[in-house]
Amino acid sequence: MALVDRDPMMRVIWTDPVTGRNGYLVVHSLVSGLATGGTRMRAGCTLSEVEDLARGMARKTAVFDLPVGGAKGGIDCDPKDPEAKGVLRRFVQAMRPYLDAHWVTAEDLGVPQHLIDEVFAEVGLHQSYHAAIRRAPDAERTLRRVRAGLNAPVPGGLLLGDVVGGYGVAQSCLGVVHAKGWAPQDTTVAVQGVGTMGGGAAYYLHEAGLKVVAMADAAGTLHDPDGLDVPALLDARDRFGEIDRSQVPAHVRRAPREAVLGAEVDVLIPAAVSYAIKPPQVPEVNARVIVEAANTPVTADAEEMLATRGIPVVPDFVANAGAVAWAWWLLLGRVDADPVLSFQVLREEMLAKIPPLLAAWDAEGLTPRAAALLLAEQRTEQNLAAEARGQGLLSIP
Repeated sequence: MALVDRDPMMRVIWTDPVTGRNGYLVVHSLVSGLATGGTRMRAGCTLSEVEDLARGMARKTAVFDLPVGGAKGGIDCDPKDPEAKGVLRRFVQAMRPYLDAHWVTAEDLGVPQHLIDEVFAEVGLHQSYHAAIRRAPDAERTLRRVRAGLNAPVPGGLLLGDVVGGYGVAQSCLGVVHAKGWAPQDTTVAVQGVGTMGGGAAYYLHEAGLKVVAMADAAGTLHDPDGLDVPALLDARDRFGEIDRSQVPAHVRRAPREAVLGAEVDVLIPAAVSYAIKPPQVPEVNARVIVEAANTPVTADAEEMLATRGIPVVPDFVANAGAVAWAWWLLLGRVDADPVLSFQVLREEMLAKIPPLLAAWDAEGLTPRAAALLLAEQRTEQNLAAEARGQGLLSIP
């Protein structure tokens, strides 16, 4: 069995003593004694889902050669529930032994970074990267650098930590554009989801001159063949992340939310939920390339069917790994609070990683996932060999 696909090291199932809701921690692998992966919260979250996500995190850290393994946390609770923050706080408190020493977590679906940092501060762990920060020779200085980076302002009135994941997805899409030799201004895009990943990707692709013709949120799909005014639509989001339809121009066509998957575009970005594209949805897909911004939005059997139709899928553990890669570059001092530097490093990394995956697809029929897994496996073997020789992989300034 491939190292990046082996069974996880540890599964923890927790039951909230107040509400009876379940939470899960899965540690897939440890490198340098650490594993990284966000904590999500959604009604219906399962152990198997968290296990899949932890495996994906191990793949991400391997592809980007980060000195850390993969993990994931999940809580079966609606984030809109009034009890949600209390459940999250008790989960963090219960997981404290792992969060103190081994598990570096962060935002994920239903859990924004500011919320998880509030909870960490309340229980005395300061910030969600605590397990790594405490290893720095000067932990206070490292904590200041992390906080400055997460809270650095960027154009559009947002913070660097909130947009860097979507920026990375946008750069993955531009890697596809460059690999295919398409003109950016003639490239059309559809985005499912307008949250951190989907909204950020749409914004930066719009800024790069691509034509975002369809965007979908929980209320439905918005479509304009001439290109949507992405910044205006994102500004019209309410506190639940849905676009206020009263602020949408009359000429923009409304359609059911699942219609975005069938948009006739060059690039489709599923950025909303896991398992959005299953075999029944495959015949509806009219994109030339799919770039996964959500975690596992395309099921394995659906991806095989898409491959037979000649539609490659750039896997999530490459396309949406910009957020975790950037977080570790921030911890390791490769980037700082300067958004220009962060964007430059992330752009260079993505533009270097995507074209070879599509070149293997064009030349050998090797799917982008298979090509990326070969790279992840190679990096994992190298890291394990280095640890066996007693070579430290982690040095946090």
